[in-house]
Amino acid sequence: MPTLGVAMNTATVSMAVTPTVLSTFLSHYLNRKPLRERPTAHLSYDEGLHLIRSFLDFASHHTVEELQSFTSQWVPHPQWVKVDEVEIPEAQLVEAANVLQVQLGPDGIRKVGGRNWWQWRKPHSPLKAEWIEMKADYHERKKTGDPGKRVMLYVHGGAYYFGSVDEHRYQMQRHARKLKARVFAPEYRLAPQFPFPCGLQDCLAAYLYLLTTQDPTTIILAGDSAGGGMVLSMLVTMRDRGIPLPSGAILISPWVDLTHSFPSVSGDCPLDYIPKHGFHHKPSKAWPPLNADEYALLTEEVAKNTKPGQTKLTKPATIETKDLPQDLGQLNATKAEDSKSLTGSLAETAYITINLDGKEVKLKDQIQLYTTNELLSHPLVSPVMQPSLGGLPPLLIMTGGGEILRDEQIYLAHKCANPSEYPPPDSAMHESAREQLERYKPTDVQLQVWDDLCHVAPTLSFTRPAKYMYRSVAQFGAWALARAQGTGIEILDDDDISVISSSSSSSGKEGANKATKGKVEADESVKSEVGKAGDPLPPFKNHMIRQRVSRHGVITPLAPPTELPGCTIDRNEIGVVKEVPVRRWLEVRAQWDKRFGGVRAKIHKKRLQEMAAGYVGFDGEAPPPAALASRRKAGEDLVEKKKVKSMGLALWSLWGSKHDEATVHREREADKAPAIRVATTGEGEGARSPSDIQKQEKDVAKRELTKSRSRSRTKIVRDESQITDEDGVNENTVISLLMAKREGKGKETGTPPSPGSNLLTPNNLAPETGIMGKRPIVSGIAVPFSLNKEADTASMITLTSAMDQQSRVASPRPLSPEIDAVATTSAAVVAASTEKAKDEVVDPEAIKEQGPVATDYFQSKSGGPAAGEVDGPGTPKATAPATNPIVGNGEAKGSNDTAPATPRIVVDGVADNLARPPLETFVTAQEDLPTAK
Repeated sequence: MPTLGVAMNTATVSMAVTPTVLSTFLSHYLNRKPLRERPTAHLSYDEGLHLIRSFLDFASHHTVEELQSFTSQWVPHPQWVKVDEVEIPEAQLVEAANVLQVQLGPDGIRKVGGRNWWQWRKPHSPLKAEWIEMKADYHERKKTGDPGKRVMLYVHGGAYYFGSVDEHRYQMQRHARKLKARVFAPEYRLAPQFPFPCGLQDCLAAYLYLLTTQDPTTIILAGDSAGGGMVLSMLVTMRDRGIPLPSGAILISPWVDLTHSFPSVSGDCPLDYIPKHGFHHKPSKAWPPLNADEYALLTEEVAKNTKPGQTKLTKPATIETKDLPQDLGQLNATKAEDSKSLTGSLAETAYITINLDGKEVKLKDQIQLYTTNELLSHPLVSPVMQPSLGGLPPLLIMTGGGEILRDEQIYLAHKCANPSEYPPPDSAMHESAREQLERYKPTDVQLQVWDDLCHVAPTLSFTRPAKYMYRSVAQFGAWALARAQGTGIEILDDDDISVISSSSSSSGKEGANKATKGKVEADESVKSEVGKAGDPLPPFKNHMIRQRVSRHGVITPLAPPTELPGCTIDRNEIGVVKEVPVRRWLEVRAQWDKRFGGVRAKIHKKRLQEMAAGYVGFDGEAPPPAALASRRKAGEDLVEKKKVKSMGLALWSLWGSKHDEATVHREREADKAPAIRVATTGEGEGARSPSDIQKQEKDVAKRELTKSRSRSRTKIVRDESQITDEDGVNENTVISLLMAKREGKGKETGTPPSPGSNLLTPNNLAPETGIMGKRPIVSGIAVPFSLNKEADTASMITLTSAMDQQSRVASPRPLSPEIDAVATTSAAVVAASTEKAKDEVVDPEAIKEQGPVATDYFQSKSGGPAAGEVDGPGTPKATAPATNPIVGNGEAKGSNDTAPATPRIVVDGVADNLARPPLETFVTAQEDLPTAK
């Protein structure tokens, strides 16, 4: 048990968690077999899980203010991360407040306690936010003039009452690195001093601020735990109020039911670090707030011990605190004078009525720090109570299979994707709820349930399971941004740079891998593994991608909804406080009251003096009892204290940043330009002159300005029609195709290729055709088929096309790096691929016998006609010597019978100029140079 009265700082936290770290290390190797099939098979994960659990237990013996102060300390960021702090203007705060007032409605404003108190902030405490970005990405954006088309607004978690951007930055910087994005993180106000809807107003204002500089298609929202619940409430508010929605949202273990009404909260979750009895703390001014009986008692004491017109007590007051009884059956044995308690006021916590041991019990103490008991089931507090969660942008919901909040998150995903199947309880099915169910179409959701993982597993960013989760976040984020913007998103796709190690810290590694391998081989339903950011997202089926993911990143289908407890719960039980969680909470609360009874009595005496002196109110409004706005004293100094550096959080952040630091180092090594060695005379003749090489260097430098900084492998992420309507039509389908389909011409028009496809179809061609009158031409490429006719022979492998069309160019471009690699091989290799093609390909040896080859580059140097030059109106000059098309049986078609120069090889309808590769590939000018004599 932690020593009472010990301050909460790095030294005391270290002393408290060190025994846990040592005992976990020993037990990990003494109990290998039970851990083998669990994430705790990895020592790093096992240590991290127990360390967080021990920290939360230690924090519960300190006040809320101490925990908030510890987790909000300044944490230095790595030198390869760029951090900028900004202030959200007052205009966006006012706009967010107006939006929330409309969303709450008259009844919601009454329950909250007014319109103004939650807009109040401490003096000189504006809403601040941080921009977090990789320095390398920042410099690249500035070099190319890119304002940034990838922005992630991240709302940190912490049960709504602790945590900070500093504490979570090591997670945000990894999201920024993997997505090549800028992360925008608001420092929203925390409960219990600033309860609901204070934090929601701040986060909504942060989004409205982004809209002043960013297009909504460039923004994606993300949040973990309480931050995930906050993001969902933001999305619903924006949907209902007509604010432009972002491209998508990522919810990591979102806390969406503060009533704890789902089955997993009542069960045992040994693989999670969230305390099953809820959050408790040493009493302080901020927490716990006065309940109805305590408020009535203090009000009576003030009336007895003060004279009219005076603000001081005439005699020291004696406050008798009533602790919760250890026997919960006696909880309401001594009834309070309910007639005297101010039950109609919001100055004390509302009741929760629940059956314990067959008896109806009134729970008068506030359970959650975020809001009062009366508002626990409010749709903006517990989003699962929303009438409909349709009409939202695509969502990624990630939940740990071993966490205590598992069932509500699984239910949330299915409710979003199928609102009509998961309507609100009968008590909430009013007319507006039915209207919402009819108005909003289902939301597309990717649900991932990670086997046995804890709550917000990316917190343990140094573990293998967490690294897979970061990959999934980047994969979904890149797809959502690409889909919203209708363009490609370049993402790093290089396993040599972004490495998931084999986990040297895992015990029984080989045995675990063998067991997993055997399980995968035995299960034929295994589809894939967790993809990287550049991998395509699977298609949505019935508006969902339902995945179960192992700690090794292996994906299998999730069990059907009928087998998931979260989806089979009676809808009328949702939002109803259950007996088991309340019983656990009351038992621990009784222990805390007994342990800290003296501290609680002192706080009540001080509160009595403050009540006698009077508080500064808000024109008749009644803020919640825990709100700082309800306890404002005239002339009180509430200026925020300056942050100090936290060595403990800095070490934790350093541990969590090790993987990113190694990745950044590997990327820098890959970005280094290759060394260029000057060829000696003895190594070959025919090398180009230094002036030629210098000219090419300048050309390469110009191209590099517009290219990505990384020479490592990248991928372009595009929307590949993962989302389709019930009739199989994608919402982005070209209108002409939809009209053709409506008129019954779908067979003739076909369907457009996916954005990532390299296939050409007759529907997507320019109207011009080739020399035979049927073969279409695209940018100078004669495609390998005829209109309304199948290709008959291998003659469709075209070497060179005649330039008899005005719209054709001399240097057709490749369609993809893969086809480019094929096209740049020698003609002899292509000819050897098929027997038929041998007769149709020009023999390179025959070309050599005819004389030296003149390239476009040397022609331009000598003043000859270059590719693409125009000789007369609309007539392009042919490359000299002119090349002829080889069509059908190999006969040359055209007026110029000169032997062709280095032939352009067309494979699958793709031509390549065979121009010399850039300088960074090799130095010499021609492939078949004579060696030194």
